[in-house]
Amino acid sequence: MVAIVTGASSGFGYEVCKQLVEKGYKVYGISRRKLAPTGVTAFSADVSDESSVRSIIDEIALKEGRIDLLIANAGMGISGPVELTSNEMARRIMDVNFYGQIYAAQAVIQYMRAQKSGTIVFVSSVGAPIALPYQAFYSASKSAVNSVALALRNEVREYGIRIAVVMPGDASTGFTDARIKQNTQGSKEEDGTDSLYPGCDNAVASMEKDERTGISPEKVASVIVRAACKKNPAPLYVAGGKYRFLLALYNLLPTRAAVWLVGKFYLRSEK
Repeated sequence: MVAIVTGASSGFGYEVCKQLVEKGYKVYGISRRKLAPTGVTAFSADVSDESSVRSIIDEIALKEGRIDLLIANAGMGISGPVELTSNEMARRIMDVNFYGQIYAAQAVIQYMRAQKSGTIVFVSSVGAPIALPYQAFYSASKSAVNSVALALRNEVREYGIRIAVVMPGDASTGFTDARIKQNTQGSKEEDGTDSLYPGCDNAVASMEKDERTGISPEKVASVIVRAACKKNPAPLYVAGGKYRFLLALYNLLPTRAAVWLVGKFYLRSEK
C-alpha cells in the first residue's frame, strides 16, 4: 500500500507518517523542509506550487505503479482583524491551505480512478464550520476545503475512491508558534491612542493558550489514520471529544445564538 502525506515534516503529518509506516504502508512525505520520520521517503516542495506537487506525485506513481492513500495535511495559520489583513497574506493562506490540498488531490485522482480504488483524507479544522474571530481567513480556507471535499466525495464514488475530512480542535503543535500575526498595531497606535481592535492580541493569546494545552498530535494522527483505513469512512470526523460536543452544540443553536456564543468564548479576554 502506497501513501502520500503532505506537511510531513512536523505536527500531524509527521505523526501520521509514523503510524502509517507501523501499519505497513510505503510512505512518501511532501513538505517545504525535506524532513520525515524514519522509513519515509521525503520530497521537498511548496504545496501551493501545482507543478511541483504534480511532478512529485507523478514520480511516485511511476515508481510504485499505484497510489492508495493521500493525506492532504499541509497548512499554515494567520491571525488578525479582517480589515488589517493584507491581501497578499489572505491569498497566501488560501494558496497553502486550500489550493495546496486540492492540487495534491487532483494529482492523485487520475491514478486512483485507473486502479478503481483509493482514499483521500483532507485535514481541515473545527474552525471550518465555526468561524473564528481574528482567524477569519484561516476559517475560510478550511471551510473551502470542507466544501470541495464533500462535493468530491460524490463525484468520485463511482470510481471506488473514498473521501473523508478530519477536523481537529486545538492541538499542541508547532503550528501555534508559526502563526503569522497581522495585527501589527498592538494595543496602542504610535500616537498613543487605542488601536482599532484592542482586543485582538489578547484574544489570539487566549486561543494560543488553548492550543498549547490541547490534544496531542499523536491523537489527532490516530483519528486521521483510522479514517484512512476504513472501507467506508464517514464524510467528517472531529478529533477531540470536547470539540465534538462543542460542534454539536453549535449546530443545534440558531445561527444568531451560535455566533454570539463563539464571540463570548473567543473574546473572553477583551475588556
